[in-house]
Formats: sequence, C-alpha cells, structure tokens
Amino acid sequence: MPVESREQGVLIIRVVTAMASMLILTVAQAQTVNLKIHHPLPVSSTVHQQVLLPWCDSIAAQSKDRLRCQIFPSMQLGGTVPQLIDQVEDGVVDIIWTLPGYSPGRFPRTEVFELPFMIRDAEAASRALWDYVHRYDMEEFSEMKLLALHVHGGGVFHTVDRPITRQRDLRGMKMRAPTRQTTRFMAILGSTPVGMPVPQVPEALAKGVIDSTLLPYEVMPALKVDELTRYHSEPGPEQPKIYTSVFVFGMNKSRYDSLPPELKKVIDANSGIELSARMGRIFAQAEVTNRKTLPPDSINIISAAEIQKWKKLGEPIVAGWVRDISKGGDDGPALLQAAQRLISDYQTQVALERD
Repeated sequence: MPVESREQGVLIIRVVTAMASMLILTVAQAQTVNLKIHHPLPVSSTVHQQVLLPWCDSIAAQSKDRLRCQIFPSMQLGGTVPQLIDQVEDGVVDIIWTLPGYSPGRFPRTEVFELPFMIRDAEAASRALWDYVHRYDMEEFSEMKLLALHVHGGGVFHTVDRPITRQRDLRGMKMRAPTRQTTRFMAILGSTPVGMPVPQVPEALAKGVIDSTLLPYEVMPALKVDELTRYHSEPGPEQPKIYTSVFVFGMNKSRYDSLPPELKKVIDANSGIELSARMGRIFAQAEVTNRKTLPPDSINIISAAEIQKWKKLGEPIVAGWVRDISKGGDDGPALLQAAQRLISDYQTQVALERD
C-alpha cells in the first residue's frame, strides 16, 4: 500500500476513535443519576411532602432531568432509624434525613441546640445551626456531604389522661423524649423518661408503654398523635421552646464527588444555609397549621412563672453538657456562648427581614 494511502487510513482511524470517545463521554455525561433518599417518617409527613418532594423537583428541573430522586419513607430500605447515619456514610443510600440525636454521643457538639429553652424561632435557629456547625463542628459531619441542618419549632407535651400545668403533673408519668438532653431534663422534672425514635411513638401510646410524648405539632398528624392523646400543653408564645431537635439532610460524600461539575453545582445551589432556614420555616409553619386542627379546650398554656421554675431546674442540664463537652477536649463554655450568640444574632436578623 502506498505510504500516502496508509497515512490517510491511520488519520481516518484516529478521527473515528476520537469521535467515538467524544460520543461515549457525551453519553456518560448525559446519563441520569438516580439518588436514593431514605427517611423514617410516613409519606404524609411534612418532611416528605413539603421538603423532600419539592427539593427533588428543583434538582430535576435545574439539571434538565439528569438528577432524579427515589424517596423511600418509613425506613422502607430496611435498618433502624439510628442506622440512617451509617447508611449514608457507608453508601447504602445516597441521601438521608434524620436526627443526629438518635445516635447518642456521636454528635455531642450539636446537642447544645437541644438543651432546654435554647430557641424561640425555628428559622433563625436553623440558620444559627448551619453557621455553628461550619465554624465549630465539621469534624462530626466529616463523613458526609451536608445539604442542610435545621430544627423544628419546639416540642409540646401530648398526654393521654391529664394536662400538664405544673411540674408535679409530670411525676411518675412515662414520657417519651427524643434526645438524651431532653431525656435528662424530663427526669429532673420528675417524669419517667422513655427514649425512642419517633416512628415508635404511636404504638407505644396505643399500648400504654408511655403516657405522654414530647413532640412538635408539626409531626403530630403524620403519627396520629392527635388521635391517641387528649391534652396538649405548651409554654406561652412569649417563652422560649421547652426543647428542639437537630435534623440533618446529608449526602454520601463519594456519591457527590462522583458527579460531574455541572451536577455538583445543582446540588450546591440547592444546599446550605438558605435551605436550612427554609426547612426550619416550613416546620414552624406546619406547627401553626396543625395546632389549629385541635379542639381549643384540649390545649393549655403552662404559666410563665412555672416556666421560670423549669428554666432554673434545667440549669444542671446545661452545666452537664458544658462539663461533658469539655472533658472531650472542647471549650464547653465558649461553644455554649457561640451557639447562644448565633441564635440571638439570627433571631434579630430574621425579625428584621419579616418586618
């Protein structure tokens, strides 16, 4: 074969090979990425309907359907609620929404937000939580890609046979509490605390395992707690919340790292402090909505004077957290002050934005 023809043949092969490589790359880049999202609550819950579904719609639209979700509520992929953190860190699932507090001792620095009477406003506290973790606590979340961190609007006593107006009403009452800091506080107030993840609450109420549960109004209908309890007791609106819980919306790091840059940008645009604030706001709004569904005579307000007594009783819980976190090598007083300052600063900012 003449040299010229041979060179032309080689050139054609190179061009075809290059075009094929480009085609393969283009096809790979255009492939749909399906993200498995696992969470513990029913389809009817606030997080499923008002947070996860809209979030999935948003990333699908912004990625031109290259990012899609498969949401598995009510632990449909198996395992227990406390195992959700491990599931996302190990890559069993791509994304989870859960409470770090269901893994006691694993996220001690974030527990400062779960101390008694720490917050007043869920949106402001959710902003503060995101800021706090990124300044002081990324080590505890280093094994996942954080999408959002938020709190709910504050827990309320839901009781089967009597309202709670004073501390003495709690004596001997079998009380479900969500986190170890809240469990400790309920013990100080005189109840018999029973720790359990929230999906177990309906059965525990129905079988008499517990007499009462601390829950936000937000999740009450999804768990049918409004049908299983008769009385709902809370501080007045001028008081801080008895407690709140920290929630994490997180993604497997390797899964995120495997995405092409343009899809990472979509995830990043739908993550962060603004998403955290929006989730806090959604949960707080659901509280107001769900509270209105209850008979007015089923709701009672714990007096300001009584709440002041409870705040005093809660001081050892705060001191205990400071002591425990300091034993681990952290500056407990400084972290407490930082969380309180951030909550206060964002409370002022959110109030100005609403005005």
